[in-house]
Amino acid sequence: MEGLPFTPSAGADEDGHLSPPPAAFALLTAEGVLVGWSREAEALLGYPASQVLGHPAADLIVPSPPDRDRPEEPQPDRPLRLAGAPSAVVDVRHRNGDTVRVAVTLHPLTPAPDGAASAQTPSAVLMAAELEGLRWWETRQAMLQGLVTQSPVTLTIYGPGARLLWANESSVRELGGDLTAFLGRSMTELFPGDVLTTQHLASPEELVQQILDTGEPVIDVHFRGHSPADPRREHVWSSSYFRLLDGRGEPVGVCEQSIDVTDHYRAQQRLALLAEAGARIGSTLDPSGTAAELAKIAVPQYARTVLVDVAADVLRGEEPKPVTAWDLVRVADSDGEPSRVGERVAYAAGSSQAESLAGGRSTADAVVAPTRLYVPLIVRGTPLGLVTFVRGDDSEPFDDGDRAVAEELASRTAVCIDNARRYHREHTAALMLQRSLLPRSLPELSAVEAASRYLPADGHLGAGGDWFDVIPLSGARVGLVVGDVVGRGLGAAATMGRLRAMVRTLAELDLAPDELLARLNDQVGRDASDQNGIVADGTGAVGATCLYGIYDPSSRTSTWAAAGHPPPAVVEPHGPVGFLRLTPGPPLGVGRLPYEGAEVELAEGSLVVLFTDGLVEAGGKGVDVGRERLAAVLGEQRASSPDRLCAQIVAELASEQDQDDATLLVVRTRALEARQVAAWELPSDPALVARARSMAVEQLGRWGLEELAFTTELVVSELVTNAIRHASGPIGLRLIRDRSLICEVSDAQHTSPHARYAGSDEEGGRGLFMVAQLTEHWGTRYMPAGKTIWAEQALPLA
Repeated sequence: MEGLPFTPSAGADEDGHLSPPPAAFALLTAEGVLVGWSREAEALLGYPASQVLGHPAADLIVPSPPDRDRPEEPQPDRPLRLAGAPSAVVDVRHRNGDTVRVAVTLHPLTPAPDGAASAQTPSAVLMAAELEGLRWWETRQAMLQGLVTQSPVTLTIYGPGARLLWANESSVRELGGDLTAFLGRSMTELFPGDVLTTQHLASPEELVQQILDTGEPVIDVHFRGHSPADPRREHVWSSSYFRLLDGRGEPVGVCEQSIDVTDHYRAQQRLALLAEAGARIGSTLDPSGTAAELAKIAVPQYARTVLVDVAADVLRGEEPKPVTAWDLVRVADSDGEPSRVGERVAYAAGSSQAESLAGGRSTADAVVAPTRLYVPLIVRGTPLGLVTFVRGDDSEPFDDGDRAVAEELASRTAVCIDNARRYHREHTAALMLQRSLLPRSLPELSAVEAASRYLPADGHLGAGGDWFDVIPLSGARVGLVVGDVVGRGLGAAATMGRLRAMVRTLAELDLAPDELLARLNDQVGRDASDQNGIVADGTGAVGATCLYGIYDPSSRTSTWAAAGHPPPAVVEPHGPVGFLRLTPGPPLGVGRLPYEGAEVELAEGSLVVLFTDGLVEAGGKGVDVGRERLAAVLGEQRASSPDRLCAQIVAELASEQDQDDATLLVVRTRALEARQVAAWELPSDPALVARARSMAVEQLGRWGLEELAFTTELVVSELVTNAIRHASGPIGLRLIRDRSLICEVSDAQHTSPHARYAGSDEEGGRGLFMVAQLTEHWGTRYMPAGKTIWAEQALPLA
């Protein structure tokens, strides 16, 4: 310092990043005259010492703007005063004419001994610094002080081996003790846990060494673990790391900046859990499957164990009603005890579970630290069951956020279980309808041995429009039918029932297959016209297919006709497997083209396999492939019984069947023995009626059916007399001893007789009435060459 020797204090580092701005010093006399001037003062204001020493310091101060309310007065020479304060902010003149705002502090000096002071003796030291630089430095100092003592961000410095070198107050609070007790310990020791950020899965030691070696910072690494201050609660931190260098540029450690993001992380986890639940819960229409999905989602990230109990009524598909705590069934148990699934569950009155069900709200097993949470499954305000979430004693208790998640999970599960309940009810109703419309059992007949299978599609309702039937006909014959209604569900099943009833009704008229299909087609067409092609539920019979055939065991002939349906497969005892060549008429209700019948003679013991296209289209490999697979099974298993053959076909062809329902009907033909049939041809002569009666009685004697002789004589007499009276040409008489006694009379006329009540004054008209009263069934069937009137009598009990 010029004038008097003076050396300012030093302490800033060379680059000045953390050093205060350089301070200017000046020495003042008691009158405010400058008697000392430092180099820093010259740098600050530009005046060399020679220009300011000996001058009043007040000359350098820029006067304040005058008060407009008071006239400016001339100011005489005065010593420097700072409004009575030791520090102040003043404006001073720079040598170049600019104004510099500085912060100044005036420090008085100890007075000199008596008599030693002079006019040039300094009495005060004036320190000054540029205000802007000083405030910038003070701000940085405050920031550093705040980071060390006040910041919620934890700052920790680790050296090689990730060992603790220093920590700020926030980090010390997480450590939970005196910093000196933790110095030198590794990060793994202090914060045991694991890294969640997949791209930074290295150990803490490797991470710190990598940053020390490369200098590349690492940003936003999520770390999960426990702090020494709170070892029971799991925390998640977001940490960033950068290297620290000393004044020589050498690395001295790695600074870790961490923020506790536990709440944010848990909120994300909860949202992710709910999103996963929305995507996975309810994929199966089964209460147990839905409960198992809930358990898989919630364990182990949300709870250690999940138990799901549902009301027994709900599992049966009944309408939900307020559930009681003693009428539940365990449908899911993730605690490793699957044997408990399906068991009855009862909770004591007054228990937390019972209160949860009664109040329709979630309850916990403890107020301070609940680790069991009971949440009711509620649909439309009615509890269906209860979900129990269990956490271990070493886990964190359920908080309000966890309770909200549990209630949302239970709500979604309840909706899915209710959907499963509705499905079960509808599925049960559909199957009951399906079973009521299909034959419950196939009749025992002399003509064929039959077996069947119905395979519902793996769809929502499990019911469809495929059907089959075995219809006993007159003369020991049998009608065989399969059909397929387009679509699935209750509508298709109801339409199928209507068509099956129509076929049975038409078959009872003994119509030939082609004529039966023609009449069925007309009826379907009329229904479509009346209802615009659909029935009330949206499913119509238009486009349905049908195959109908009649087999006569006495002649071993069969007659077939198809309405857009695949032909049956036929396997004769010693022949190859083949498919009948039928003219495929149009599907029902589609057109008015005639249907063509085909007559095929079948050897005794032949297999006839009727099926719908769903069987041979399984797996999406095409009908031709399916027919080849069917033929292969029939060729290998031709000696099997029809029932066993059905099982073999289903196992081979229907393993992949899931898109369409399928029907299979397998019959093995039989033939009546010659001793079971007696036939005569009679001329049209009334005198031969008595002869016809005697031949019939003689045949009954050979069969041991003398008990039926009287009734048979009346039937033969009436039917033969009517034929002679109303027809021309020869008359056929045939008796068949089957499961009943069948009497048939054939003639060349197509007119049909009918039973009627005769008047009291009429001599005739009572014959057919008596036939109808004395026999179980009677009727007429038509043939190209005429008609046959038949009557059946039950055989006497043995």
